This record gives sequence, structure tokens and C-alpha cells, in this order.
Amino acid sequence: MEQTDAGRAAAKVADRDRLYIDGEWVTPLDALPMPVQDPTTEQVVAHVPAAGSADVDRAVAAARAAFGPWAGLSPAARADHLDRLLTALTARAGQITATISIEVGTPFKVAQRTQTGLALGVLRDYVTLAGEALEPETIGNSLVFREPAGVVGAITPWNYPLHQVVAKVGAALAAGCTVVLKPAELTPLTAYLLFDAIDEAGLPHGVVNLVTGSGPVAGSALAAHPDVDVVSFTGSGATGSAISRLAADRIARVTLELGGKSANVILADADLAKAVKVGVGNAYQNAGQTCTAWTRMLVHRSVYEEAVDLAATTSSGYVTGDPFDPGTRLGPMVSERQRDRVRTYIDKGLADGARLVSGGPDAAVPARGFFVAPTVFADVDPDDTIAQEEIFGPVLSIIPFSDDDHAVEIANNSRYGLAGAVWSGDEERALSVARRLRTGAVDINGGAFNPRAPFGGYKQSGVGRELGAHGLAEFLETKAIQR
Repeated sequence: MEQTDAGRAAAKVADRDRLYIDGEWVTPLDALPMPVQDPTTEQVVAHVPAAGSADVDRAVAAARAAFGPWAGLSPAARADHLDRLLTALTARAGQITATISIEVGTPFKVAQRTQTGLALGVLRDYVTLAGEALEPETIGNSLVFREPAGVVGAITPWNYPLHQVVAKVGAALAAGCTVVLKPAELTPLTAYLLFDAIDEAGLPHGVVNLVTGSGPVAGSALAAHPDVDVVSFTGSGATGSAISRLAADRIARVTLELGGKSANVILADADLAKAVKVGVGNAYQNAGQTCTAWTRMLVHRSVYEEAVDLAATTSSGYVTGDPFDPGTRLGPMVSERQRDRVRTYIDKGLADGARLVSGGPDAAVPARGFFVAPTVFADVDPDDTIAQEEIFGPVLSIIPFSDDDHAVEIANNSRYGLAGAVWSGDEERALSVARRLRTGAVDINGGAFNPRAPFGGYKQSGVGRELGAHGLAEFLETKAIQR
């Protein structure tokens, strides 16, 4: 108990009653307090402003005024600004990690690596990319230039509240754009720590602005704003569709990183124990609240029952509990609504006849907090609801297949196409299967996530790419000058 209390105290969570606009902490024009809840204790731990359209107008106006001077800086000067931000943000790493563990429920040790550490690495990459001059390309008698696209409206999700912000804000700033950020209403405190660092780093006024509030009010106002040139959104498909319609009215550019239902294809010649262990861990990353999670495990029939047993055993080792307890491997769902949603999917899986081999609705979880037991279903039909819809919780579906063609058919039987995996003792065979998967990223035999590689999806998983040079390119326009 003392350790968990100390962890929460390290976050220094408190009410925040200001917005960050034009380089200053300002009082909202018209905003009610919006509560922030700890999903482990179920207690409201802070309040932030739920800003309205007038504050969005202020923020966009500041970004518009700052755009010309920021875009006109040399690459080296922009890189210097971002490097100072990286230094200020790194100094807050411990507080950021603790805050994410409170807001999201991610176990502290996991949050250090996959929440804070990854975000700092991504920002470090954009410091480097910002300093690289974009030389014009010569095509015949044309010079082709890439120029900053303008004002960016960034609308970010709750599951990775620093990484998803940095992936957008870092790229946009490195490209020479200015930004208005609307973070998720469930996890705004991490964004405040970022803006504390922005203020300390002394970025030019108006270059990056913070407006907290709800999606339907502040998010919609930002997406529809006539002075926003690019809208970059990560979240659900339904919200992404709505944002696209708002932006379409003025023909604004939109990048969308949406849902996933990724397949983990385990061929008969794979290292089965490793493939299952890593696969379960991936499906349960951040309590399953990860868009890239491999929530469909496809296994060759010859090793299917062995894989089911291994998955059940592995799943039972994921202890649910307080994220500040060193023994915890699985934190809570981010909210009561999310917990109830995941439980509904588990009930649906049972009703549809899937075989429950671990977890489920009757498994023990802490009495307080929005917990769901790590759950494994076997004998799932590829068309079942739990095999088709993004559950966003610790629920794994195991599906048998007969041969490589059958595995590819099942894997591609999804409206999503964000990520996936292939395991085989023959790397060329694995690569052949991976090339046939209609998805934006595939890991072969546990290949490590590469934060410099393009990240994004096919089909209803989104439009555009994030991270590295490909992510920066989403915030550039192309101009041809003939001579």
C-alpha cells in the first residue's frame, strides 16, 4: 500500500484551470470543469477545463499568426527549439509515467517503456528530422519543393496520451507547421505536463496551443475550423468518419489512425511456445487497449490444441491489480464505460459458442476499479463478433486454419488492416505470407516495433502514415516551379 500511495504522489496530480494559447496559460472564455478519474480507485483526481468553440477560435488564430514566422525558420533553428523541448520533457519522465499510470491504468514499469520511453524516442527522431533541410527535387525543367502545410488540428486518443500526441505534434512542428492540440478528455493531465515542458522550453508564442474539452464540442470545432489546414486524428472509426465529413466541407487534408483487429498467424513450423507467449503479451498490451493488438491468434490445426493450452497458461500469469504494484501485469480499463463494453463482448463470445479457456465473466478481479480478467476464447468462428469487432480489452480469440492460403484468407477477413504478425521456421515463407496480408505493418518472428518506420493502416484502419520521415511528410505540401 505504501508503494502504491508513493507512486500516486509522484504524479503530483492537481486541478488545472487554464488553457495554453499563444505562449501563455490563459483563463478559458467559457468552460466548465471536466473531471479526470483514476480507473484503479474510481476516484476523481483532478479537473480540467471543458473548453468551447470560442477558445478553439483563439487557439487557431494564435497558430495562424505564428505559422509564417515558424515556417520561415531554418531547419537548424526549428531543431534547436525541439531539442530544448526534448530536454524539458525528459526531465519530467518520472512524473509523466506516474500520471499515465493514474489516468490510463498502465502498470508503471510498462508505462516507463511503452508510454514515456517510446514518446521521448519519437520526439528525439523529430529533432533530427527537423534539422534536415528539404532539398528541392529536379524533374526536367521543374524544381519540386516540399513546404509546411499550415495550421494543424491534432485530436488524440486516451490509450497512449503522450506517444500519440508527440507523433503528431513532433512531426508537425518539425515540418514547419503550427499546432492546436485537443487531447482525449479521459487523459488530459499528461498533455498538461507536455505543455509545462513547452512553456519551459520557450517555444515561440502560438506555435503550439492546448485546448482541452470534449470531442463533440472542442474536437468538432477544431476539425471544422476554416483556418485549420490539416486535421490529424487518432481514435475510433465512427469518430474518424465524422471528422472526415467536417473537414470535407472545406476540402481540408485529413490523416486518420483508426482501429484494428490484427491477426497473429502461427504456421505449423513456428517456434510455438515463443509465438504464443509473445502473441498473448501483445494482445494484452496496455490491458488490450492498443489499436495494433494481435487479438486474433490464427494457428495451424496440427498444433492448435497445444497452442490453446499454452495461451491459457500464459494468460493466467497476467495478474490484474494496481498499476503501482510491482506484481501487476494488467491494469484496469480506462473507464467504467470501457469495462462494461468489454464485458459485453465477452458475453457475446459465450453466447456465440466460443470455447472459454481462460478468464471470462466469473474470473476473479479486484473489487474496486474497472478491471476485466484476461480472457482467451478458442474455436472462434472467423465471422463471429469477437473475431470481427475491435474490443479494446484483454480478450484473445484463437482460430484454427488448414494451410497458408486459408490463414491469409482468415487474416484478411476484416474491415481493418492496421498490424499483424507471422511466425515460421522459414523466414522466406513468413515473408511470403506477410506480403499477402492487407495490413499496414507485419512483424515476422517477433520483429521489434520500429518507431522510425511508417505507421498506419489499410481499409478502415485509416488514411495516411505517422512516425519517421513518412509521418513528417503528412504535414508537407508539394510545389512545382517550372523554369
